[in-house]
Amino acid sequence: MGFEFSDDNKRYHTLYYHNRHTYGKRVVKAVIDAGFTCPNIDGSKGTGGCIFCDGGSGYFTADSCLSVTEQLKREKERIYRKYPGAMINGYFQAHTNTYAKPDILEKKYREAISAGADTISIATRADCIDREKAELIASLGVPVTIELGLQTIHDETAARLNRCHSFKDFMSAYGLLHSYGIRVCVHIIDGLPGETAEMMTETAVQLGKLRPDAVKIHLLHVIKGTVMHGMYERGEYTPMSKEAYISEVIEQLRYLPPETVIERITGDGDRRTLIAPLWSRDKISVLGGIDKRMAELGIYQGDRF
Repeated sequence: MGFEFSDDNKRYHTLYYHNRHTYGKRVVKAVIDAGFTCPNIDGSKGTGGCIFCDGGSGYFTADSCLSVTEQLKREKERIYRKYPGAMINGYFQAHTNTYAKPDILEKKYREAISAGADTISIATRADCIDREKAELIASLGVPVTIELGLQTIHDETAARLNRCHSFKDFMSAYGLLHSYGIRVCVHIIDGLPGETAEMMTETAVQLGKLRPDAVKIHLLHVIKGTVMHGMYERGEYTPMSKEAYISEVIEQLRYLPPETVIERITGDGDRRTLIAPLWSRDKISVLGGIDKRMAELGIYQGDRF
């Protein structure tokens, strides 16, 4: 017996499967830095940012001084060299990409579409979504995914992270986006300071009940120069082991509905600034470890949902 949403040995619903069965071809992300900042960095909240953040997640974006059009041109050249004929997903990745007035947002998004983005992904925070922005996003005329950072359902952890929004805030934004029919990919992070395996699993349990369109599961990376780096150097934080991470991801997958697309189960840290855990650099080993363990145990995504 195989997994319903798989054409290969995967026992979870991969983004590759979703794209191939939705669009009939490969879809590749073209990363964009549109020059936005974040309310948790630029002073509107006055908090200095999340403790794991080194100033935005756009590690692989081009210089934001380049126009969206120029960035997409360069990304398309890179992508087509490897995947001729692929669809292009314009991924507004760096910082909080709904943190601006709607007219500015619309200009950036429509520029990406005009420059050849077939689909759009927009990374943002729950406290930067409102009805006017949801209406704008729903009107763009191409498939759009909002990548909504939750990280954890536990408000005590969020406070420890200096996240500056609550699970209630997330639920409000999530409900609003879905009321407009907007696809949402929820990001969660394993290995957050102070969290037990049971707490990480509970995040997946509660998230699964929402039946999200998609989920990204990340490992907490200790990045050079962050508050987390200082905590790690002082012995105040111990990263997850590879085995613990593999076990936890598998447990979380079991509580997420089979139809939920798992867009990522391990992240890409910038090798130039990654401090720990160094085992996370071997992404193939982590993915292979998850596949092997799930097969050995006869486990599938959603078998506890």
